[in-house]
Amino acid sequence: MTHLLEVKNLNVKFPTRSGIFNAVSGVSFSLGRERLGIVGESGSGKSMTGRAILRLIKNPGILEADHIALEGKDLLTLSEKEMQRVRGHKISMIMQDPKFSLNPVMRIGDQICEAYRLHIRASKKEAKKKTLSMLESVLIRDPERVFSAYPHEMSGGMGQRIMIAMMLIPDPQILIADEPTSALDVTVQKEVLEIMDKLVRERGMGLIFISHDLNVVSAFCDRVLIMYSGKIVETCRADRLHEATHPYTVGLLNSIPQLERPVNHLEVLQRDDAWGRDSSVSGIIKREKIV
Repeated sequence: MTHLLEVKNLNVKFPTRSGIFNAVSGVSFSLGRERLGIVGESGSGKSMTGRAILRLIKNPGILEADHIALEGKDLLTLSEKEMQRVRGHKISMIMQDPKFSLNPVMRIGDQICEAYRLHIRASKKEAKKKTLSMLESVLIRDPERVFSAYPHEMSGGMGQRIMIAMMLIPDPQILIADEPTSALDVTVQKEVLEIMDKLVRERGMGLIFISHDLNVVSAFCDRVLIMYSGKIVETCRADRLHEATHPYTVGLLNSIPQLERPVNHLEVLQRDDAWGRDSSVSGIIKREKIV
């Protein structure tokens, strides 16, 4: 099976008074119909990588890559108008906090209908029917009420369910989820992840799950890329994350409390400047291995 997405030698740079800051350096990876986790500390470049795929790096930022290929077509060669058709319809992105993604003065149903009709030719009646069905699929008990409500009337967990519905209603091939559960409590977090997992599997999509939480990624994803200082330092299967060998990954794992192995003091991550100087590890896998 071919890759849904292949990113080769991705670089994102920003000019500063002291010179060029490399937010992402030489990142390469592929995505099949799988759940790919990207983990790292704040500032490691994981969110910038997600935005770069959709070409959301604006001036003065500089985006460079050998290619960002969606089913073999390089997104870097598309015009901005063509990219607008890709965003949402082919690749959707869920942000961390729905409060900053939803229009506060527009009813929720109207916003989801608008996202649907932007990419799919449909009447208002058809769009409303599709929206109500999508709200039901993310386990919202009273979709009619939510359809007519405003974003401020919703809780954080409900807001993320609404964002999942909005991003998936055009039926994209790839979903990029950028810290979608970091602002939620553990119980709601589990519910949102289960909803996302069910819909991604049913639709045969590819998922890029960006997070700083190694426990969530190891339990939820199939494969993991670990980023440090804008580069991929290690790749591994999610169920073998505990077997990671890079000192940065090991340090992150050791800094997580383990109920079965209580300790008096958690280890402090000791960073090595050499990690930032090493070349980025490739996350591209052979096509016959993609499932």
